[in-house]
Amino acid sequence: MTADNAAGVHERLAGYRDRFNGLFANYFDSVAEQGPPRNSFVPEALELVRDMSLRGGKRLRVALLYEAARLVAPDTVPGLDEAALSIELLQTHGLIHDDIIDDSPVRRGAPSVYYAYRERFPDRPQTALGLAVLAGDLAAFLSVQVLLTAPVPRELRQAMAAVQATAGADTVRGQFLDLERDFGPMPDREVLDTVSEYKSARYSVLAPLQLGLLAAGADPAAHENELARYARLLGVSGQMRDDYLDLFADARTVGKPAGSDLREGRRSYAVCALLAATSGAERAVVESALAGPGCPPQTVERIQDIARRHGVDNELLAEIRRCAQEAAAVAANWRGRWRDEAVEFFEQLPLWGVLRAQ
Repeated sequence: MTADNAAGVHERLAGYRDRFNGLFANYFDSVAEQGPPRNSFVPEALELVRDMSLRGGKRLRVALLYEAARLVAPDTVPGLDEAALSIELLQTHGLIHDDIIDDSPVRRGAPSVYYAYRERFPDRPQTALGLAVLAGDLAAFLSVQVLLTAPVPRELRQAMAAVQATAGADTVRGQFLDLERDFGPMPDREVLDTVSEYKSARYSVLAPLQLGLLAAGADPAAHENELARYARLLGVSGQMRDDYLDLFADARTVGKPAGSDLREGRRSYAVCALLAATSGAERAVVESALAGPGCPPQTVERIQDIARRHGVDNELLAEIRRCAQEAAAVAANWRGRWRDEAVEFFEQLPLWGVLRAQ
């Protein structure tokens, strides 16, 4: 992938992000006006959901949605804005509940919703937990509501809501799989890929593709296998990239200390590759770090040295690149059936992700 191609992908993503952030802010303004009067908990929850939603994010899902519609229609079609809001509200729901599951104090450079409530109710931890769960639930139900009230024919509203409901259920299944992965026998590659598919790829890639095509008047079911293949490959390469960065990236690059998966006992792609490559005393160091509690910076640095000595970093980069190239090849097969300008975006996007890992 050339620098010009990478810049083109980045520019299109930035354009979608900037436009959508204004749309998202206006949406929350309209929802706030509909709240019940004479209360404080509901407006506070909505404000926390709003803050989490607008705090950051690349809006990659939004870009996938609009580019999927452009595969079929050159101009923006009705229903896309509502679908974009739905996608990002579902993402907010996932982030809020992720932070509860992981007991994460920070999200996107500020307190997580869970910890914001813990600060608000320091002497009532169960109340803080319950309110955080409800805030995540609020985002999930809003994500369905915004589709069911979209200004499009009822059949399309129902079809889009069905896509989102399926994506949400699959994501919850993925959360179960993600937690189960860290118990019992060491997971193999198929298990890791299945976790990535259900926890991330189905709602972050597949659902936006399906929603965009539906809004543009195409039937995604006619392309089910290739859409699912593209989504799985993109999701796997993206998760593998995140796992690589978690272990090897400079803290200034990723905004957090390296080795969080080690400290939390997470059997990520990087951790599993490291365990497979080591034995004896080196493997014992890794297993001890995973057993916890915690993992000091000097131990992370030692493990990084062990991983590089065994070529785990290069192995992961090569696999990220292979999955990305395969996803790009899937998209290349769409030429001749769909508009080439949009197809090019789907070809370049996986390779842009590889550059972000290097």
